[in-house]
Amino acid sequence: MADLRPCGSKDPEIELFVKAGLDGENIGNCPFCQRLFMVLWLKGVKFNVTTVDMARKPEELKDLAPGTNPPFLLYNRELKTDFIKIEEFLEQNLAPPRYPHLSPRNKESFDVGSNIFAKFSAYIKNTRKEANINFEKALLKEFKRLDDYLNTPQPDEIDHNSADEVSVSSRSFLDGNQLTLADCNLLPKLHIIKIAAKKYRNFDIPPELTGVWRYLNNAYARDEFSHTCPADEEIERTYFSVAKKMS
Repeated sequence: MADLRPCGSKDPEIELFVKAGLDGENIGNCPFCQRLFMVLWLKGVKFNVTTVDMARKPEELKDLAPGTNPPFLLYNRELKTDFIKIEEFLEQNLAPPRYPHLSPRNKESFDVGSNIFAKFSAYIKNTRKEANINFEKALLKEFKRLDDYLNTPQPDEIDHNSADEVSVSSRSFLDGNQLTLADCNLLPKLHIIKIAAKKYRNFDIPPELTGVWRYLNNAYARDEFSHTCPADEEIERTYFSVAKKMS
């Protein structure tokens, strides 16, 4: 195990356990682990991160969370194991005025990317060459839906007293110019798609999807995302046995 410490504190005492990578120490490929890592970082709370080598799970962790795979969390020494419930718990307990709320204002910010990872999974697992184009089209359709949402101005971007009409959004992220829980959910998945689809299907996110690229470029410029991403090799190794050769 290795400790990664963006910051360390005792009040509250928080330790996040995430999947270790190939070397048993660095961050492995797990979008749910990255999601919680981002949430804690964005909250501005002080916390420790411990990577767990699943091939050699230490005895003390077997005793701590038997039968549980990362991510899991110790919050003031109380074990939390369901990542959805952990996220809800953190949003409720790490609240203003000390910590920011991260919930998006618009429900669609959560919904718009909900199918993209499933379409990617079907695409990357397909072994029939003649079916490949349809799986790719289905994935591109979800990317287009995301792009349309990112390029559609939100109400707060429109000044009804101005003669200038805002036709294309300039916001940085899904719900505005601040990262939210919606981004913590979607961005780790988009990063996996970007790396694995290129490696095994020679698929690139089309450059004409300007909203998606604006979103990704803004995200990669933020430490909360770029510094919690696994190495490309981790993602490629994960999908090595998943991405079957087409025939």
